[in-house]
Amino acid sequence: MDSILENLNDKQMEAVTHYEGPLLVIAGAGSGKTRALTHRIAYLIKACGVSPWNILAVTFTNKAANEMKSRVVKLLQVESQPGESLFNTDEYAIPTIGTFHSVCVKILRKHIHQLDYENSFVIYDSADQQILVKRVMEEMLIDTKKVNPKAVLSHISNAKNQLIGPVEYKGYVNDFFSEKVAQIYPRYQRHLQQNSAVDFDDIIMKTVELFQRFPDILDYYQEKFKFISVDEYQDTNKAQYVLMKMLAAKYHNISVIGDVDQSIYSWRGATIQNILDFEKDYPSVKTVVLEQNYRSTKIILDASNKVIARNPNRKDKTLWTDRLGGDKIQHFLADNERHEAELIAREIEKNLRGSEFPEYHSYVVLYRTNAQSRVVEEVFLRYGIPYKIVGGIKFYERKEVKDVLAYLRVIQNPNDSVSLLRIINTPTRKIGTKTIEVLQEFAMRNNLSLFNALLLANDVPELSGAKSDELNRFAKLMKDLQGLNAQFKASGMVKSVLENTGYKKMLDDGSVEGEARLENISELISVTQKYDKLDAGESLNIFLEEVSLIADVDTLNETDNAVTLMTVHSAKGLEFQNVFVAGLEEGVFPHSRAMLDRSELEEERRLMYVAMTRAMNKLYLLHARERMLYGETKSNAPSQFLMDIDEELVESNVKGRVRTNIDFSEFGDMPIPIEVEQGLEVAFDSGDRVHHNIFGKGIVVAITGGVATVAFEDSKVGLKKLALSVAPLRKI
Repeated sequence: MDSILENLNDKQMEAVTHYEGPLLVIAGAGSGKTRALTHRIAYLIKACGVSPWNILAVTFTNKAANEMKSRVVKLLQVESQPGESLFNTDEYAIPTIGTFHSVCVKILRKHIHQLDYENSFVIYDSADQQILVKRVMEEMLIDTKKVNPKAVLSHISNAKNQLIGPVEYKGYVNDFFSEKVAQIYPRYQRHLQQNSAVDFDDIIMKTVELFQRFPDILDYYQEKFKFISVDEYQDTNKAQYVLMKMLAAKYHNISVIGDVDQSIYSWRGATIQNILDFEKDYPSVKTVVLEQNYRSTKIILDASNKVIARNPNRKDKTLWTDRLGGDKIQHFLADNERHEAELIAREIEKNLRGSEFPEYHSYVVLYRTNAQSRVVEEVFLRYGIPYKIVGGIKFYERKEVKDVLAYLRVIQNPNDSVSLLRIINTPTRKIGTKTIEVLQEFAMRNNLSLFNALLLANDVPELSGAKSDELNRFAKLMKDLQGLNAQFKASGMVKSVLENTGYKKMLDDGSVEGEARLENISELISVTQKYDKLDAGESLNIFLEEVSLIADVDTLNETDNAVTLMTVHSAKGLEFQNVFVAGLEEGVFPHSRAMLDRSELEEERRLMYVAMTRAMNKLYLLHARERMLYGETKSNAPSQFLMDIDEELVESNVKGRVRTNIDFSEFGDMPIPIEVEQGLEVAFDSGDRVHHNIFGKGIVVAITGGVATVAFEDSKVGLKKLALSVAPLRKI
């Protein structure tokens, strides 16, 4: 018993020893929330006599669930058996601890026959779903070229996360596409049922449906799970929220733990209102705020608190620590994205110089989008700095990048049969495995390269006329592209491949994944542009040669002792001794999509807070005067988040000035004076929507030194700096 309560601070103790009734734990970054959650579960069992059988704890990832389970097992000093049943009635069994989906699957395995499914149902992954929805669309004579199957599935997924079924979805139809989804959704769902299958989103939705239609089953689980704990509550969507509310409705013994300031997943259905409204849902709630941070130095926390305090839609708290002082935050201004990566590499080299066992693993580079990793990877390879990518794969190993490079290699060297086999049916051209095998056998019989065999497709006796025609079309496509290589530089050839092969159209499917892949291809165009000074033909040749050298070095075995590269989204829940946050410019971080949407801008600010609070000892914030990203070079203003940090907390590489409150005039237009409307005084703040008589509608993205930086809706206007002392704007 003493071991459960020892080494807890006062607020953790308050949360852990709470017995009956709802509990809300607002747990700041690095405040020991997992410790509080697991120790409370152990306390309920050891001190309050609650049966483990009556306790449910849910979280989002298997990693988090396994960590919780191992801590509880250790505190209870019991043994956990592999594959232990969710429904073990042994008084000394461990509590039910798992992800939302794993818990619901076990419930459905026992009861889904009530919904006319087999209890032995299968779970379809995304590939299975795409095959099924395409089959449905073929049956309905819906052209998959006009209505993208991936986009259809994305809309169905969003609907299910909002507990909107096929019948209810009809009420949300407002355009041609949603009308098609409304037609496909019910038949797709019928096919799932006929196949005794559920998709990932069905798992929670069907559990809620089961509880709604069969109150006796709900009552059974309300009696079983009398005490419920929910981790990362700020990340729950509507379906998860309703599920937990139904289970807790009888006894109200629900404990939720989370942090409004770290809610960064609205794009996948999470709603911050669930945690903000918890006290309304449960008026008798006890609220505990964990503000003591065990991770970061005081300087890092002071800076992080300043950034997040600008968000109005949050639970008030201020993180503090016993780790007083610490190194000042390092602000690096770079000339461009490559210089930015070199500044990072040099700093790591400087810090580890002379170390017999350099701890590369203590460093992480965080960025807003995956495409930003490419230049960091290239610079690290040149400097010999080992690295690993989390939450993605290395830039030159990403499928879409390898596909386009394969096209370019066949254009440059038609005898490259490995690259040819990669692209011959990508995008799909009805050139299947059997056709390729026949072509390869013909090439071997006649001692031809695969490409030359392709050119003689009409002479292959085993091929039908239709298959020969498909191969001829592909051969003509590649010959045409080879002809263009004599006219276009490397970047032009990438663009030609994207357009002429249909590859760009294949990626542009309306899904988040497709958007990310297109961004990576745009980044590849950025890479090729530095070879455009060379002559056509030679440009592509030199580019492919240098990329091959990078790829060869990249295949060296990596150890765990490597710098981590990852998006900020992937870093949530992790911590590192030293953190670099790169790309802190308006339109990059915060993302351009947030410029005209207050709620998205608030989420970007939370994302920045997550990035900063990953740092234990050193935090580096970087931005560039200009950056080539997605094939365009832009000179964006520094991120507004930089200007929220007190200047005395920062050291800068900009001589003659310690900067965070950066003078925007160095990075773009000077403030623009306009006529003053007499007697009008209006207070503006970041996020305000405004109107300008000349520039139109926009949103205030920053206020500094009496100057408002406004992002205007008209892309031709873009960002403007307006001197408020002489140029009042009208709020709208």
